[in-house]
Amino acid sequence: MNYSRNELLLADAAINQLRNAIYHLARFMVKNGKDDLKERLQRMGKNIARTYIKYWNPAERIDINNIKDVIITIYKKVLKSSVSVDLEDNDKLLLINDLDCALCKYKYDDIQIAGCEILLGFISEFINIINIDSKEKSFLMIEPVMIQESKAFGNKSCIQIFKYKIEVRT
Repeated sequence: MNYSRNELLLADAAINQLRNAIYHLARFMVKNGKDDLKERLQRMGKNIARTYIKYWNPAERIDINNIKDVIITIYKKVLKSSVSVDLEDNDKLLLINDLDCALCKYKYDDIQIAGCEILLGFISEFINIINIDSKEKSFLMIEPVMIQESKAFGNKSCIQIFKYKIEVRT
């Protein structure tokens, strides 16, 4: 059965299939000597964001005042997950805590990568596309830092860390 991209956005099974595919893909890449799994998964996330943004956009502009709400909305809409978001102003870090990460539901003893590496790429690219396309003179940009904890490693939640900065158009 063929589905359009719009129909896939409404499909509940899509996340389960993606999660399963991530770990099969990771096993395949390890078996074939690929050692840059994190970068590859983040690149996949960025590519998904570039497509997804064509079908759904949660905000016209994302800034330091609404970043938490926008991220919570993205996780709820895209991943059917509730997250908490903290800003650490001193280090300009954004911490996302996901107790029920859709991509890291299980611990895999044979895989040493978190499925939510894809989210590092997806979230940063999604937010950056929205803000680059805005007409505002100053705008927020985020970049992936690391997965601090993951259910795939046996932790109770997944914690994704991003660095944020304010860019100014000249």
